[in-house]
Amino acid sequence: MHYFGINAPTISYTYSGYLAIAIVAALDSVFGGISSVVKGNFDFKIFISGFFGNAVLSMLLTFLGQKLNVDIYLAAIIVFVGRMFINLAIIRRYFIEKWTKKNTKEGEANAERE
Repeated sequence: MHYFGINAPTISYTYSGYLAIAIVAALDSVFGGISSVVKGNFDFKIFISGFFGNAVLSMLLTFLGQKLNVDIYLAAIIVFVGRMFINLAIIRRYFIEKWTKKNTKEGEANAERE
């Protein structure tokens, strides 16, 4: 396929489910890593093991679900997306608090100058 001058690979329908769940699992790990950086307890080993472990486990669940003719991957998507929203909320709160503190300090500094 060719979109906007970029050659995008075409993924077969057979593998698209595996790729989709692996991407969701990887994004969950990325948001979890950013969240742990914000909290100050980031560990690279935990991040890498979670990144690849979540992706592989989710693809195995998708494979097992296809063999059993059960949509097990939906459970993984619900869990991963739920965790992504939780981590995004943590990240959002951090930056809102940081921005609020910065504006409060600037307001106090301006008040002292006057």
